[in-house]
Amino acid sequence: MKLVWFRNDLRLADNPALRHACAGDGPVAALFIISPTQWRQHKMAPIRQRFMLVQVDELGRELAALGIPLHLLRVETFAEVPAALADLCREQGVAQLYANQAIEIDEQRRDHAVSAALAEQAVSCHWLNGCCVLPPGRVLTGSGEMFKVFTPFSRAWLKALDEEGFVIHRAPAPRGEPLPWQPLAEREWVDEALGELTADPRWPVGEVEARRRLNDFLEQAVLNYGETRDFPAIAGTSVLSPYLAAGIISPRQCVAALQQRLGYRPQSNAQPGFVWLNELIWREFYRHLLVLIPTLSMNRPFKPETAALPWSWDPDAFAAWCEGRTGYPIVDAAMRCLNATGWMHNRLRMIVASFLTKDLHIHWRLGEDYFMSRLIDGDLAANNGGWQWAAGTGADAAPYFRVFNPTTQGQRFDPQGEFIRTWVTELADIPAAYVHQPHDWLRLKGRQDYPAPMVDHAVARVRAIEMFRSLEK
Repeated sequence: MKLVWFRNDLRLADNPALRHACAGDGPVAALFIISPTQWRQHKMAPIRQRFMLVQVDELGRELAALGIPLHLLRVETFAEVPAALADLCREQGVAQLYANQAIEIDEQRRDHAVSAALAEQAVSCHWLNGCCVLPPGRVLTGSGEMFKVFTPFSRAWLKALDEEGFVIHRAPAPRGEPLPWQPLAEREWVDEALGELTADPRWPVGEVEARRRLNDFLEQAVLNYGETRDFPAIAGTSVLSPYLAAGIISPRQCVAALQQRLGYRPQSNAQPGFVWLNELIWREFYRHLLVLIPTLSMNRPFKPETAALPWSWDPDAFAAWCEGRTGYPIVDAAMRCLNATGWMHNRLRMIVASFLTKDLHIHWRLGEDYFMSRLIDGDLAANNGGWQWAAGTGADAAPYFRVFNPTTQGQRFDPQGEFIRTWVTELADIPAAYVHQPHDWLRLKGRQDYPAPMVDHAVARVRAIEMFRSLEK
């Protein structure tokens, strides 16, 4: 028996672990492990857990149609997984385990422990690259080190991809008669705290839906992506991040579809489609960093010297940021959108992260954790990379004195205030001329239903720069 262990790779197509397990003859079974306690410890958002489990339900039905049973285990923490998996392999007569590589440090330690436990009963483990286009460790400097800056990594990644190429593998053929499948909603041991396990209409599950979103984006928006991607009131992005985070679609499928759409693989900003490809390369960059610099999974800054920064841990200021009560409309709209939907536009992620760290001077770790606790697309590599980039502690060629001005960011990327008025209902009736600095207009109307700015941005900016300059002394 060969066993495929699904994790953040909940798809049939372009799944290396599933493909290798299904090569040749012999029975194949699949496994998904639900670890509610561990997920909570990792701050996994309930909306992400529901999305993932609804997709597991879909995956179970699709595997059953192929004659491949999907076993479900509830194992509360990673520490308990090796023993539970060894028991399952013994009961099912498993001789080989296949899984796609995990990149986070706790998950890697779990997998090493699994390999050791299964070796004792002669079960061989096969770990494959299913999370990146190019495997971590493939894109290195001439001296064999990980790139510390994105642009040279991007150039080397494109060169390596040209040299190696890649193949998209289809879903496996049926391996037997269709099997029955019991929906997760009918199983008593699914965590009741997650609520009803039904698909969120905003985020339908399934590989077909992921491919539909990808194709729609490539047909309608990719050529203008560089001009529209920063405007949250415009549908200018792919909105594929939840599907990539859960592995419902692979990054290789995205690159292949882009190449098919254009007829070539773009190599520079001068070519249409490159700006979106570059975002996929950013995703690769952060994932490679997480594997090659494990301390990033341990709340450590990429730049070690920045561990000495005197960050604030002010709970009241942090709560105001979380709840969208900062008095800066674009920041508040973004946070309220996140809290209501579980998703945030990428430009807004940069704005609110800069505000928390550079205006409120609050530690980026609090923001990183809060995002993970709310985002449907919560992904440690991308989330950590983005937060450290904004905070000035991460892999970034720009100097530490880059500080986003929340007012001018709003004026530039939501000029008419459409996004702001959607989410900050107190400002729904405010004229566009005042929407980014509404306080004088509100006072003239005798209204006090929207908070005054928490901080003076100009003063806060100077303080942020002084924090970093103090490290040079």
